[in-house]
Amino acid sequence: MVLTFDPFREFDRLAGQMMGSGAAAGLAMPMDLYRSGDHFVLHCDLAGVDPGSVEIDVDKRVLTIRAERSARTDDDVQWLRRERPTGTFERRITLGDGLDLDKIAATWQDGVLTLTIPVAEAAKPRRIAINTGARQEVVEGTSTPALTES
Repeated sequence: MVLTFDPFREFDRLAGQMMGSGAAAGLAMPMDLYRSGDHFVLHCDLAGVDPGSVEIDVDKRVLTIRAERSARTDDDVQWLRRERPTGTFERRITLGDGLDLDKIAATWQDGVLTLTIPVAEAAKPRRIAINTGARQEVVEGTSTPALTES
């Protein structure tokens, strides 16, 4: 059976388990994730967040995005409704094998953080050439390496 390469396969499972306790982080930092060619793209909506407060770390294949949205501190304000969460928010995503973690790029535009995560060269599909060279003879008494099918 051939399986499609998905380095984020655990993300959906973990997100489902955490919806009870991690729902606030998801609401404060909603994200989209998709594959485009030979890289993955992650968009996080961070409206009202100072880009200088955003931290992105990768440690042992866990990508962590941390951001802070400060509360308004105006003394003369009488709040009628306050729905935008404030404070520090964090998202953790376990990255699968086959990604080039040294080449992750981050950009910020209009309150949206975009991460581009390239697929490692070793994980990219490639064509294997067929050698049509001369036939090799097996000489009695010599050992040749064998391939085993699993």
